[in-house]
Amino acid sequence: MINGSLLRRAFISGAHSITNKKKSVDELNVFPVPDGDTGSNMSMTINNSVAELENLPEDVTCGTVAQTAASCLLRGARGNSGVILSLIFRGFSKGLAGKTEMSAEDLVNSLELGVQGAYKSVMKPTEGTILTVAREAAEKGRESLRSTNDIRAVMDDICKQARTSLEKTPDLLPALAKAGVVDAGGMGLVIILEAMKEVFEGGEIVELTDSSEAPKGTEAIGAVTVDTFSSVVGMYDTVIHFTYCTEMLITKKPDCDDPTKLRAYLVTIGDCVVVVDDDEIIKVHVHTNNPGKAIEKGLEFGYINLPKIENMKLQHKSKQKAVKLEYVPAEPEKEFGFVAVAAGSGIEAMFKDVGVDCLVKGGQTMNPSTQDILEAIMSCPAKTVFVLPNNKNIIMAAEQAVKLADRQVCVLQTRTIPQGMSAMLAFDPDADFNTNRLEMTNAIERVSTGQITFAARDSDYEGRDIKRGEILAMENGKLAFVDKDLAKAAFKLTKKLVKGDSSFITVIYGADVTDDAADALYKHIKTKFSNLDVNLINGGQPVYYYIISVE
Repeated sequence: MINGSLLRRAFISGAHSITNKKKSVDELNVFPVPDGDTGSNMSMTINNSVAELENLPEDVTCGTVAQTAASCLLRGARGNSGVILSLIFRGFSKGLAGKTEMSAEDLVNSLELGVQGAYKSVMKPTEGTILTVAREAAEKGRESLRSTNDIRAVMDDICKQARTSLEKTPDLLPALAKAGVVDAGGMGLVIILEAMKEVFEGGEIVELTDSSEAPKGTEAIGAVTVDTFSSVVGMYDTVIHFTYCTEMLITKKPDCDDPTKLRAYLVTIGDCVVVVDDDEIIKVHVHTNNPGKAIEKGLEFGYINLPKIENMKLQHKSKQKAVKLEYVPAEPEKEFGFVAVAAGSGIEAMFKDVGVDCLVKGGQTMNPSTQDILEAIMSCPAKTVFVLPNNKNIIMAAEQAVKLADRQVCVLQTRTIPQGMSAMLAFDPDADFNTNRLEMTNAIERVSTGQITFAARDSDYEGRDIKRGEILAMENGKLAFVDKDLAKAAFKLTKKLVKGDSSFITVIYGADVTDDAADALYKHIKTKFSNLDVNLINGGQPVYYYIISVE
């Protein structure tokens, strides 16, 4: 039998282990687009439980430990992998409810309940992922019970099967086989389970080895949302994962290399990366624990001017007292309200202009948690709240918030910013809920979205040999082509999106694009598509140089 104290230690050890190894898990991601990486999302999700678990007494029951962990993971869930992990641990909460200790039978029942919940949460479960690893591990646990009631032996069999299933994921997913990697989510789960097993067998809690690898992203506490691009970058010291805000101007040398390569390097040592260049200079902003490395890399592109390095943790301590740490649920004052996930001052202003009540700062590479979204919902003064995730990796976290809210919530399946805008523009204040849900969903399907970003890693994807820093053109979420010229790529993608019945083109340019470069692209598009209505907006968004919508 496993008592509550040992189970608590096992959960904490699993959290520490995935945090220590999250970078290696992140690197398993096949798709080269910058994203809310799997290892980081799983680490942030499970680490949301550590503080509360550490505060539990030594004589705590297994039921209380499991319930505490499950509640924290649910609220801290980020990205699809984080949500699935939280649902697996929710199985422990159900399986151990009211139990003082955990038997081998309880362990297997809990894992099976978690697997069932995880599969139900995914609209189209894909085998060869974390789901497969968890399911086959649970099946092995059930088989093991036929020969032994020793919980440590059963846990050992579960972990061995999880590792075996992980190694076979490339056989089920061709993309993994082609890239020569195993599934990232499955790897994260194996890391957590194996760390738990070691504690069950008498081992010590895994120690955190490098706090600089703490997860990156955004945090929201109630009505106060922390933007990773703002001067106040965290509510707690644990949120400030990269200590030094580093800025510099680089005067280009005559044979200056492509600045996108500088940006690609900086995202490997920090976050909140902005690299803007023109004919003569490169402006750089990055949050990192290694400002020297950032400056050293910058010197490869030219001469450094006006460098600035600020310790954000010291800044934060002086501001922390002024931050509101609790949110107050808003009383419903109207029938409908709206929550949108967005990043970039221009994009945020757009959503406010069309009627969004509450914004959650986040998006690609910055997946907000279920708690972030829930608090925005609860801060919305409406009886019914529509949620616009605007990113495919945020939809599941938003759907988990529905179960926790005290009002009706509808999560629209918006995967891009233009889809979110189209949904808002289709809203009719005089129509009822069902009519609006239908019309807003139809509007989502009518808009085509193009996104221009950069390759975050070298990759062999869909037969393309992609190098880190190259320009990636995405058409409705799928890789359309790779280029080396940003302006040419943006125009080429626009041409692909325009159809015979198209009427509107909207170009939203990001923080890494100069006004002059964006204006030149706008004029080029307007000249070539003189029969269409073309709009240019300074979105200020990270990650994406351009977001292009065609309707």
